[in-house]
Amino acid sequence: MKLKVLPPTLRKNNRYLTLDIKITSHISKDDLVTIVWDTCVRFQGEANTANFNLWVMKFFEMDKCDDYYCYKAILRCQRDFVSDVRSALALANKYNNSRIAITTVGLSGTIKASQKYI
Repeated sequence: MKLKVLPPTLRKNNRYLTLDIKITSHISKDDLVTIVWDTCVRFQGEANTANFNLWVMKFFEMDKCDDYYCYKAILRCQRDFVSDVRSALALANKYNNSRIAITTVGLSGTIKASQKYI
């Protein structure tokens, strides 16, 4: 039996955050997933973080700037929890004894529109 696709009125509304990441050591996409989840769980707790519907859609490595490695990423989250995710990511400051800074550069409703911030 073929599965039916949910109509747009029943789907979750997502927003896409474009992140600017600066860290003193090299990281991969898997490391970023760990950073995002650990930070959100520490700040919001497991019950709230489960509702965020977090997913790292794209991960880009930029040119090294000064003493930091620079990355850009597109993070999907549910529309109702954008401010919670942004506040949790702003509190990230260490990962594996490396200093890290995550800032939100842009917010959009589609992946294509969020790529203009990169």
